[in-house]
Amino acid sequence: MASPNNNNNKNPKNNQLVSTMIKQGFISNPYLSPSPPHTQIPTRPDNNPSPTRPGNPSPSPTLFDMMSEEQNQNSFKVQHDRVFKVLADAPFPAVGDVRLTIAARDGFKVSMDVHRRVLVGKSRFFAEKLKGRNGLQHSVEILDCDDVEVYVETLVLMYCDDLKKRLIGEDVTKVLGLLKISSAIMFDDGVLACLEYLEAVPWSQQEEEKVVSHLSQLQLPDSAADILQRLVAEPSTSSRSDDILQRLLTAVLHAKDDKARKEMKKVISRLLRENTSNSSSHESNLDISRDTLYHFCHRCLTSLILSLSEATSVDDNRQDRGILMGEIAREADNLQWIVDILIDRKMGDAFVKLWAEQKELSVLHSKIPTMYRHEISKITAQLCVAIGRGILLVPKDVRYCLLSTWLESLYEDFGWMKRAGRSIDKKLVEEGLGQTILTLPLAQQQTILLNWFDRFLNKGDDCPNIQRAFEVWWRRSFVKQYTVDSQLQLALFDYTE
Repeated sequence: MASPNNNNNKNPKNNQLVSTMIKQGFISNPYLSPSPPHTQIPTRPDNNPSPTRPGNPSPSPTLFDMMSEEQNQNSFKVQHDRVFKVLADAPFPAVGDVRLTIAARDGFKVSMDVHRRVLVGKSRFFAEKLKGRNGLQHSVEILDCDDVEVYVETLVLMYCDDLKKRLIGEDVTKVLGLLKISSAIMFDDGVLACLEYLEAVPWSQQEEEKVVSHLSQLQLPDSAADILQRLVAEPSTSSRSDDILQRLLTAVLHAKDDKARKEMKKVISRLLRENTSNSSSHESNLDISRDTLYHFCHRCLTSLILSLSEATSVDDNRQDRGILMGEIAREADNLQWIVDILIDRKMGDAFVKLWAEQKELSVLHSKIPTMYRHEISKITAQLCVAIGRGILLVPKDVRYCLLSTWLESLYEDFGWMKRAGRSIDKKLVEEGLGQTILTLPLAQQQTILLNWFDRFLNKGDDCPNIQRAFEVWWRRSFVKQYTVDSQLQLALFDYTE
């Protein structure tokens, strides 16, 4: 074999090799002789240090150097094993007329003998580079490969009669790599086989993002657009998102199977929250109408009032009384769900006023046994938590009206709310209620908290413990007092001094 440094060897027959060099593509080496008829085991460059000059010893390797070397060795071993496995089953000839070497950036490389007729017949890139060189033996080197294994796999595909069958069972990431190499070397059959595979198989969410990224970067035939049809909605479909949501909400609210209804509520709520978070980054195309959500609120309120009216007028011994009570709990649960969606989407301010004005419903509520009606009080708790966290912004007269209408009911039902389900967070409700009270004028705080003080002493744990709000009111009233003059100047009177 001729050496790259041998300048005496000028035999043109030994140097009739492809002369084009392409980064991340192909290099012809004009000094290589025809290669031996076999596939070469994958190798890597020797990492042993070069000899040092006398009197100038090299420094001892650091711990970092030794760890890096060990990591490189492990990486090489993994690559070696994977590529060797592919080569073991590769249909490459014992003797070929092209010696093909594939080299990675880290120096890992593998050489193999392949047929010129296969390269030229399958790849328009090879056909161009090897044109007019019949009867000659060539050496081609592919440099700076991202993944040597995928390059070798692509060459294996060129020898396959049934590419579709060959790809069965491969993961999406591997096929995307094969697609990238096939596109780069203009291996059209490989490109089409990969596209057919990607169109037919399911994708995970991570794979979905990779597919979109790869297809947007590669120059592919029109058939690639078919693959993205599962992700791209028709313009008419995206414009009807509100209609679709209305249909889904209607189906959930009228579901006959209670377990399925609760499960689908969780699913839709989670999806809508994802949509809300994506809206801030302009990635969402789902526009939920405020009118649609409030339409469902009014429907649930109407059903709730009708159910309560019927339940209060029936005999206690009536057989279907239990069914009516179940309907009350169901409608209240439905309304909680819609209110939760409104709060998540920052549309709940108008509902606070709507709920505060439900005087008739509040009166009917007091006539129903607590075990059935406590779901209604959860709606009040929802609103207080949101107001207490600053998520719902409503005027003080609406906040006071809300508590005037529903606070007594919340007190009465609180014990059942704690015991009847895991969905209520006692501490969260108490904190939200206390903070809501503290947003009111001081005189209204006093009225509400003195009333709570008496009730708590008689009811104990069956009454919300808003002691912290009581202490804040006390300090505002008797420890530190502020006065405001007509010019909005504040004066502080601290009775602790």
